Amino acid sequence: MKCPTCGCERFFVKDADDEYEIYEFTAPGGQVNFDDPGSEDLAEVTSDTETFCDKCAWHGKFSTLK
Repeated sequence: MKCPTCGCERFFVKDADDEYEIYEFTAPGGQVNFDDPGSEDLAEVTSDTETFCDKCAWHGKFSTLK
């Protein structure tokens, strides 16, 4: 999956309790692969999860990634 604005393939989500804590991931073929082991227990990514591009200012629902 790629960012709809810049084409970057790296993303992150923010912790619901601490907006300064982020969980970085890639999503080849729609499968979320977190960079840090154990992050999948701390952050859940669904189609409605607000997702941020790691390169540009784009953010939106995970489902809008192409």
